[in-house]
Amino acid sequence: MSDTPFAGLTIGVLALQGAFREHRQALERLGVQVREVRLPKHLEGLDGLILPGGESTTMAKLMVAYGFDRALPDAYAQGLPMWGTCAGAILVAHEIAGNPEQPTLDLLPITVARNDYGRQVASFEIDLDVEGLDAPFRAVFIRAPRIVSTAPDVHVLARHAGDPVAVRHGHAFATVFHPELSNDDALHAWFLRELVAHRPTLEASA
Repeated sequence: MSDTPFAGLTIGVLALQGAFREHRQALERLGVQVREVRLPKHLEGLDGLILPGGESTTMAKLMVAYGFDRALPDAYAQGLPMWGTCAGAILVAHEIAGNPEQPTLDLLPITVARNDYGRQVASFEIDLDVEGLDAPFRAVFIRAPRIVSTAPDVHVLARHAGDPVAVRHGHAFATVFHPELSNDDALHAWFLRELVAHRPTLEASA
């Protein structure tokens, strides 16, 4: 695996709750080193971090309990690329519609509505055209949040029924679906290629 284009990278997956193992498997197929992040000290030396899908309220409480509510914004400010998927997209958002008091990491200037695509029984899969990918990506929506508003400088990479479902702002990335449950690693490769490989320097992010 040492001859892969992503050899030498170390990517963390926040492993407090949710689908972190599936993200790990996708990253390992791409030839990167993966670290399960369970404490703030595990952020040291990472080239990127994924916040997985799961139960956003539980994850938010655990992040506060373990000090990630301070450590993750600090790491982002130092230039660490981050990708929130499904519940992770809620965590990185600026605000949660209908519950603006619920704390978020406020890394990406978007507002999200929790579970707005329906309950578990309303789960669905669709082929998405994602900017930067050569072929449609099979996206899995499970109790997905909806992005209800974005700041003008947020780059929308994919839409479903007119709504943004994949967005980027600086070195923060969010998808409201579960790319780790697809058989396609193209979006993980995009994250590594477009955000991690072009990680800002401390001077550039200051």
